[in-house]
Amino acid sequence: MANEKGLKELTITRTFDAPRELVWKAWTDPKLLKQWFGPRGVTNPICEVDARKGGEIYIVMEAGPELGPAKGMRWPMRGTFDEVVPYERFVLTGNALDDKQGIMLENRQTVILEDIEGKTKMTLHVVVTKVTKDGERAVAGMQAGFTQQIDKLGEFLMRAR
Repeated sequence: MANEKGLKELTITRTFDAPRELVWKAWTDPKLLKQWFGPRGVTNPICEVDARKGGEIYIVMEAGPELGPAKGMRWPMRGTFDEVVPYERFVLTGNALDDKQGIMLENRQTVILEDIEGKTKMTLHVVVTKVTKDGERAVAGMQAGFTQQIDKLGEFLMRAR
């Protein structure tokens, strides 16, 4: 949905049957994050995370064969952690990059984790803050992409418990 400034915004809330510490680690440990990050059909050959205030994240998603003609395409993203409260929340300014590492799309992601009797309620809030003409396609697919990503996180957590 678009907000009052015309920028795209979405919120996804899920409750996972996994402890909050594991959900936090899935978001912040590059070895775990690379196993589920991104929409269906992508892998993450590059996944670097420094989950502390001012720390950076750099992920390159690569399309697999299930994405047909897009197979082999790479979609890099880079960001900075603006706020980090371990096991509770982080705020990240992220950028989708073009082939020359220029910013096509900038968004602000907030992830909040709440312990609910041994399960974890996760709220992901994303607001697109800037978008170029080249980034409009990514914005159009944002809801589907993030929904698939969170579905993959849930599947990962079921295996990792």
